[in-house]
Amino acid sequence: MLKKIVLATALLSIFGLSHAYQAEVGGSLLYIDPDQGDSAIGFGLDGAYYFNPVQVKNSPYNEAAFLNRASNVNGGFAYVSNDDVDSTSFSIGVEVFVPNSDFYISGDISHNEREVDLGPFTVESDLTTYGAEVGYLPVPGLLLAAGLRGWDNDNDDGVDPTLRAKYVAPLAGNDINLEAYFGLGDLDEFSLRGDYYFDKTFSVGVDYYDNDVSDEFGINVKKFFSPQMSLEGRIGFGDDEDNFSLRAAYRF
Repeated sequence: MLKKIVLATALLSIFGLSHAYQAEVGGSLLYIDPDQGDSAIGFGLDGAYYFNPVQVKNSPYNEAAFLNRASNVNGGFAYVSNDDVDSTSFSIGVEVFVPNSDFYISGDISHNEREVDLGPFTVESDLTTYGAEVGYLPVPGLLLAAGLRGWDNDNDDGVDPTLRAKYVAPLAGNDINLEAYFGLGDLDEFSLRGDYYFDKTFSVGVDYYDNDVSDEFGINVKKFFSPQMSLEGRIGFGDDEDNFSLRAAYRF
């Protein structure tokens, strides 16, 4: 009888509704198809470490960290290339949900280096962007944040104010995620995103981005095949190019 109880307990821990993870790593592939010029391919690596285990219970797997208010550090690397252009990017960030309160703080910095082969010579450029936010969660599942985003390249630099909102909530027996971002300043920009979770493991969404130079519309699909493993894809349709990306991730 004791062996049966131990076996049943182990099975429940594996197949039960409650799971936990403390880190996630992902790998991405990217294909860019411009209206003019050569196509480009790229790959990326990303990861996040959560200060405390993230519990996955009755929430969408993809939103567990946000709904748990899980503070974390995160980072990424990406490389994109075609016959004439090489682009390399690095990023690191931190999110802190202040313990025993409804306040939120975040910061990030990224750096991009770009080389363009013009035949007789090569032109190099770089861009560093950075940002910080302070936010508040007035009700469960809703984040309202304001911050600053700056940039520094070979020719210019500046800092602009930003506003952001994210809301995860049940809808008709399932769940939705709604996001909005606004950047005001020398380069006005905004983005919108919505995801519908058909169950806790599968979602389909759309997003839209616009600035003073270009805009893009995207379709997103994500599926968790287990509490640990996920696969997602996106198709983006822009003014001057279309792009296709695929990302696989593992949680542990």
